[in-house]
Parts: sequence; structure tokens; C-alpha cells
Amino acid sequence: MNKQLQEKLAESFFAVLPITVIVLLFSILVYPMDVGTIGVFLVCAFFLVIGMSLFSLGADIAMMPMGEGIGKHLSKTNKNLVLGLLVFVIGFIITVAEPDLQVLADQTPAIPTLTLIATVAAGVGLSLVIAVLRMRFQIPFSYTLIGIYGLLFILSIFVSPVFLAVSFDAGGVSTGPITAPFIFAMGLGLVALRSDKQASEDSFGLVALCSAGPILAVLLLGLVSRGVDAAYAPVVVPQLHNTREVAMDYVYALPAFAKEVTMAVIPIAVSFLLFQLLTHRFRRRELPRIFIGFVYTLVGLILFLTGVNEGFISVGYLIGFNLATGEISWLLIPLGLVIGYFVVGAEPAVQVLIKKVEELSGGSITQAALKRGLSLGVAAAVAISMIRVLTGISMYWIIIPGYIIALTLPFFVPKIFIGIAYDAGGVAPGPMTACFLLPLAIGACEGVGGNVMIDAFGAVSMVALTPLIAIQIMGLIYGQKLKQSELMDEALETEADETLILLAEEDEQVSQLSQHRQVSINKLRQAAALLYEELHSIIDDDGIVVFDDDTGMVREIFDQRSNAELKKAVKKYE
Repeated sequence: MNKQLQEKLAESFFAVLPITVIVLLFSILVYPMDVGTIGVFLVCAFFLVIGMSLFSLGADIAMMPMGEGIGKHLSKTNKNLVLGLLVFVIGFIITVAEPDLQVLADQTPAIPTLTLIATVAAGVGLSLVIAVLRMRFQIPFSYTLIGIYGLLFILSIFVSPVFLAVSFDAGGVSTGPITAPFIFAMGLGLVALRSDKQASEDSFGLVALCSAGPILAVLLLGLVSRGVDAAYAPVVVPQLHNTREVAMDYVYALPAFAKEVTMAVIPIAVSFLLFQLLTHRFRRRELPRIFIGFVYTLVGLILFLTGVNEGFISVGYLIGFNLATGEISWLLIPLGLVIGYFVVGAEPAVQVLIKKVEELSGGSITQAALKRGLSLGVAAAVAISMIRVLTGISMYWIIIPGYIIALTLPFFVPKIFIGIAYDAGGVAPGPMTACFLLPLAIGACEGVGGNVMIDAFGAVSMVALTPLIAIQIMGLIYGQKLKQSELMDEALETEADETLILLAEEDEQVSQLSQHRQVSINKLRQAAALLYEELHSIIDDDGIVVFDDDTGMVREIFDQRSNAELKKAVKKYE
């Protein structure tokens, strides 16, 4: 356990380090921040490292086994109606517990918090039912995506721009650090008992469909809520002047987030206990380990969310606002590229996904390659979001072409990359996106005097979209390299076959020569035998005949009396 925790701490440290360095350099070189804000941010970075480590460890030893065990048990259910009902309840409960959703709801007071959370949870539950039934009936994943997103685009025509941005953002945050690992593990459990070739491919894609369901649900809410104002919650930057005020800020915040996270995960704990009592799926010796992992997850999430909310929201807002109001507002675009590239590495659910992908692919899809693809995608997303803020480009001009490309690529890439890409799009917009990138966009939008609900909101949806394209392009490259490798293997096999044929022909020639030699040796031995018999008639007991061991030929003859006769006899058989 200690070794695992040390590995998690190292991973978390190097994931948080780049974004910390970027913010510090910005505060020194571009816009100086007060000591209190930087102090809060540094404490936040410490909380992120510890929180990510504990959460990741807890997910490995508790959340993933829980989800996989429930998935295996559900796969044995023959009644589709019962299966659908259970899956809907599971999806609803874990989404209500998702802290990212609470963060988004708090920043969009135009929609009541409970209404937004319940709508998104219902959307996740419904989409999870569709995803599980798709796996059971083995419906192609690409066809399911086209159907769902086609319906989304049709509905988006009839809703206001405010609901359009919020709906896509809700889809992005619905699969955060609690929901994504659990649903991903449940998918692994659902296909664990299958032995067909599509099992490994079907284990991916649940997270992706669970991201689409909330978009649909919020769009439907928008159809019946046409009178909603475009209001948002302004970001409040705390004014702290010394280290004591920084410490007290966290002292007050930590219990509040502990209560919030504990109340959120209680439904998951109760559901697991009921499941265990009814099914006895896990053995007694497994339960203490799951309980410890659950505690790690809880404590890690409390520390992580406290740090992100207290430090990253205000810093992200200040960076965006001060750059947008200055003479170098264009710097938001390259800065967005850099921040986007590194910020995704600090998402807890991303760490879980890339490790499982490497394990399930047998190492053919490495963590480094997948993380690089995700980083490039999120970098492009943040840069595009900054361009939208600075220019006021409508979200339609990006979302519709983007999803057309994302839905076309599945027909050209290896199937396993489709589910991975869409799952990556589901886990990329996590707490770091909701608590840093969205405030960055809000601050920049306020700085240029734009419409925050239309121009800033939608940044999360950009982060959810671009990985779909980036990972599938990576799959396209992977597929081309695989084909080239197969062609090289075929060429090598052909060359090997030709070599074997030549060797066989040479072996045949050698065999024929060997047979001729054996015939000659046999003839020689026959001649030697005849000579031997004749010599015995010539040589008396005092004579000696020495034969060669290999050929049987006479090598030496020793006789004192009839040497001439012996030589005559030997010459006859030479």
C-alpha cells in the first residue's frame, strides 16, 4: 500500500507541477498578483497533489472493484426491464453525487440548482440504460452515437443560446471523478463474462453515452423553460493579506466541502451495502479493503475539491480578466494552448482512464500516447474557447462541424479507438475544467464586455469535443502504422517461405548426394567382405589384415609367407 501511495504521489506531483509553474510565471512576468492570492494558490496546489493521490488510490482499490462487481452481476440478469430499471437508478444516484455538477450548477443560477442536478442525473440514468442495452444486443457504437447526436442537433435548433451552452457544459461535467471511474468499471464487468471478439471494444463507450444523455435532458428542459434569464454567478476573489488569513480561509472551507462530499457519496455507500446484502457478491475478506479504499476516495476528493474551489477559481478568473482588459488580450490564445495542454493531466478521472486503457490493450496503447493525444485536444479546446470569447463567434460554428468530424471518423479508425475517444471526451472536462478553465473564460469575457452565458459558457463543451477528434486521429495513425506493419510481416513471411523452399531444395540435393555416397559405401563394404573371405583362404593364422573403420576397406596386410599372393588379391578388389 505504501509503495502504491508513493507512486500516486509522484504521478500527482508531476501532473500538478506544470500548471503551478505557469501560474507563478504569469504572476511574475505578466500580471503581479497579491501575496494572499498566490498563497491560497500554493496551498491549493498542495491539496491537489495529496487529494489526487488518495483519490486515485481509492479508485483503484474500491470504486473500480465495486463498479466491476456490480457490472458482472447485472450481466447475468435475463430480464431487460429489471436491468434497465436498476441501471437507471445507479446512474441517477452516482450523478447526484458528482461534485463537478454542483460546481456548474452554482455558477448558473439562471437554472435552479436542484432542477439542473435532477435533470442531468435523469439524463445520465437514461443514457446508461441505452448504453447497457446496446452492449447486450451488440448494436454498433457508431450507429448509437449518430442517432443520439443527430437528435441533439435537431433539438438545439429550438432552444435559446443560453441553454445550448449550459446543456453541452452539463454533458461535460456529468462524468467527473466519481461517475467516470464507476461507470467505466461497470462496463468492464458487463463484458467480463463474454468471450466474443467485440467484448473488449464494448467495454468502452459507457462514459461517452453518459455524457450525451445530460445534453439531451437539459435541451428538453430548455424547451419548457423559455423565460429563463441569462444570469450567472459572478466570481468573488477573496481579499487575503497574510498567511493567517490564507490558513483561516481553508479552515473555514474544508468542513464545508467535507460535508458536501460526504452527503454526496452517502447514496453510493448505501447502494453498495444494499447490493452486497442482497447478492453477497464480494467475499468478507474483500470488504475491509473496499472500505479503506472508499475512505481514501472520500478524503482525497474532499482535499482535491477544497483546493480547486478555493485556489483555482479566483486565479483562473484573474488571469482571464486582466489579460482581456490589457493591450495584450491576444495572449489569451497561446496561453490557453499551454494551460489546456497541461491542465488535463491533473484530472483524476483521466488518470484512471489512461491506466485502464493501457492494461486492456495489452500495452499497445500506452499511457503516454493517450495522455499526449488528450493534452493536444484540450489545448486546442481552450484556445478555441479564448477565440470565441475575443471574437464572439457563435458556438454553432464550432460544435456542429466538430461533431460532424467526430461522428465521421469512426468509419475509418479501429473500433477500439472509437469508445476510447468518446470516453476520453467524457472524462477530460473534470474539476480542473469547471474550476479553472471556465472561470478563465468568464474573466476574459467580462474583460472584453461579452455575454458570459453565451460566449464563456461552452468552454467545458469544447474540452469534451476536441479529444473525440484528437484520439480518433491518433487511432487513424495507429491503424495506418498497423497496416504497414502487417504488410511488412507479410513480406517477411513471403521471404521466409521462399528461403524455406530454397533450403528444402538444397536439403533434397544433399539428401541425394548422401544416398549416392551411402550406396558407394555399401558397395565398398561388400567388396571388402568378399576380399576378407578370399584373404582368409590365403592367409594362415600368422597373417594379419587391418580394415578401415569407416569404409571397411583393407588398410594394411601383414603376412610373412604369401605377400605376393595377398597383393594380387587386394588389387583385384581395389
